[in-house]
Amino acid sequence: MRVVSLCPSNTEIMEYLGLTHLLIGVDDYSDWPSSVKNLPKLGPDLSINMDLVEQLEPDMVLASLSVPGMEKNVESLKERGIPHIVLNPQSLKEIERDLLRTAEVLGERERGLNAVEQFRARLEQVKQRAVKVEHYPSLYWEWWPKPIFTPGKINWLTEISEAAGAVNIFQDVELASVQTDWEDVLRRKPDYICLAWVGVRKEKVQKSIVTKRAGYDSLGYPSDERIFILEEELYCRPSPRLLEGLEKLVKLIHG
Repeated sequence: MRVVSLCPSNTEIMEYLGLTHLLIGVDDYSDWPSSVKNLPKLGPDLSINMDLVEQLEPDMVLASLSVPGMEKNVESLKERGIPHIVLNPQSLKEIERDLLRTAEVLGERERGLNAVEQFRARLEQVKQRAVKVEHYPSLYWEWWPKPIFTPGKINWLTEISEAAGAVNIFQDVELASVQTDWEDVLRRKPDYICLAWVGVRKEKVQKSIVTKRAGYDSLGYPSDERIFILEEELYCRPSPRLLEGLEKLVKLIHG
């Protein structure tokens, strides 16, 4: 099978299935595993060069709707008659489902079943630790600083928070992504702030962007160690790598 992936989370699903060797092209932002960096690049995930995709003659394209604007990629695949599936998981359960679905469409059902089993076992191991936690600290997740975007109830980061023994302060909002403001965040008084800006490398994010905001001192943090700068690739992509992010989060908030 000759497979093309049009977004990083799909590429990561292929690696989790042990099928990265089937990939013949990926979007510009696919950066894990390192072996995919040598593959033909097909453009940014919102502006895929479909002529290049077609020239590769893939047996299957893994498309996505995880970011608004990707719809045009799917429409173009349909118009050109290129075989494809569309992945758009919003939860850990749906990531599980897509592991199996991807494996099945590539004729590797057994690999899919094994991957799902490993995913569940790893998640359950962390959850068992969270059960023993006496106090669930509250977390404010920041996806984008201006305007502020944060995950709501219908989002994997609310699940990740709970599995880690914590609470997403915006879990009461029935949305996947919530546009809000800093005053609203301050009213909710999070115990910790988690900065994971979509598409921005960790090295480019500074705690001072938060500490200089009006009213920051009202949170009463003893130091800026309650602000975590996190890898967006471990928290903002709907792929099995979220479990790596989960394990890191547990260490940060519970030691």
